[in-house]
Amino acid sequence: MKKSTIITLAIVMGVSFVSLLVMQMRYIAEISSLRQKHFEESVSRSLYETAHQLELSEAKRYLEQGQDALTGIATAVDSIYATTDSSIIQHTRQVTAKDGSVFTSRETTASTNLSDKYFTKKMSANIDRQRSLQEIMAMRYATEKSLVEEVIYSILYTASDRPLVERIDFKELDQILKNELSNNGINITYHFSVSTSNGQIVYQCSDYDATGSHYAFTETLFKNDPVQRSGILKVHFPDLGDYIWRSMWFMIPSLIFTIILLITFIVTLVLVFRQKKLSELKNDFINNMTHEFKTPISSISLAAQMLGDDSVKKTPALMQRLTTTIIDETKRLRFQVEKVLQLSMYANQQANLHMKEVDMNELIAGVTHTFALKVEKNGGKIITNLNAEDPIVCVDDMHFTNVIFNLMDNAVKYKRKDVDLELNVETWNEPGLLCISIQDNGIGIKKEDLKRIFEKFYRVHTGNLHDVKGFGLGLAYVHKIVKDHKGTIVAESEPAIGTKFIIKLKMNE
Repeated sequence: MKKSTIITLAIVMGVSFVSLLVMQMRYIAEISSLRQKHFEESVSRSLYETAHQLELSEAKRYLEQGQDALTGIATAVDSIYATTDSSIIQHTRQVTAKDGSVFTSRETTASTNLSDKYFTKKMSANIDRQRSLQEIMAMRYATEKSLVEEVIYSILYTASDRPLVERIDFKELDQILKNELSNNGINITYHFSVSTSNGQIVYQCSDYDATGSHYAFTETLFKNDPVQRSGILKVHFPDLGDYIWRSMWFMIPSLIFTIILLITFIVTLVLVFRQKKLSELKNDFINNMTHEFKTPISSISLAAQMLGDDSVKKTPALMQRLTTTIIDETKRLRFQVEKVLQLSMYANQQANLHMKEVDMNELIAGVTHTFALKVEKNGGKIITNLNAEDPIVCVDDMHFTNVIFNLMDNAVKYKRKDVDLELNVETWNEPGLLCISIQDNGIGIKKEDLKRIFEKFYRVHTGNLHDVKGFGLGLAYVHKIVKDHKGTIVAESEPAIGTKFIIKLKMNE
């Protein structure tokens, strides 16, 4: 499958999954908003009914306290009615006060039956006197009526003069609030406080906790009283967030499955691109391997043909040359095969290292001495500064010799044609570490390639040119061996300036 096709499918599937996830998130947010509004409405209704019940409770309590006065006034009124029972006829009507209160009043008229009895003896002589008595009784009734209204007003409206602490039974308030919240389907923990209109707190519930108080519901208590005499009931719910989310639990599995599908899609996409990358690396490896093996095989084949050709005169010098060529190319071929086998062996397990104490200064000096001929042949030189005062480390000398050899060999392969090769090899000590650096003045490595040079089969792209032979295994081998020695290796490079490799190994304890 072409890379462009894979990318197109990935984009389409990615957009689809992201759109599905966004839609679900918006749906959950919408449900959460609706649940929040429903909760707020339920709490508002509960607080309104609580305030109303509290006012009714106060009115009832004060009316019961003023019952004796009302009873006395009622007795006086009854005496008036008893006295004038036979002479006054009561008419009832409703009167609305300025503040909206409705009161019932009685109006009286003279009874003709009483007149008949009263005037049996003195009918004609006492007509004026009867009218006067009727007026007196009506005035007495009006007076007693006003006293009753005054007592009721006094009982109800003088209550606001008392402080909130005396006006409210807080246990009763808590019970009313609990009942009203339960009636509206709210059965979670709440905390409440009561304060004056100017914000002074007069009461907090016994288990008051300020958690969640930043989102509180308020209601005015005794709202019909003067503002300075009213109170503020404030209620908050510490578990409000959990309550809202618990009410939407049915959406959580759907969201989880969507996220799992999205993660699976991403992992699949990564694996597809990784396989694509490995496929490209495999093709590069095959191409490089073909060129790498082709030269020694051709050389060996040519030497063998010359040995078998009777027309070629077999002088001792020619025989020596052909034999040397076959031996050198065979060693070269064997070395490349061994590197492939080593990388295959190291892919899934740690190398079988034979550790022993080695003087790293001596090991590096031996490698540079052997490698000096190859460097000088290419018009270069090796500069060594083996300054490590404590060069003894525990390593596998064979593998570590290969590490130093590979790094130097890379310096020769990637030298600049217009500049003579200069190879600097140094050792030094840091606290608990032995440090080795191998620096060249070659072509350098680009930043985007530098972070991948230790990957197997990876080589810096040079188009279709194969002027530098190799499988892309050398630095992977170096990295693997240093890692198995529990050391670290880093590369620093600038194009057209050179590359520097720094190895750090732990000292023997």
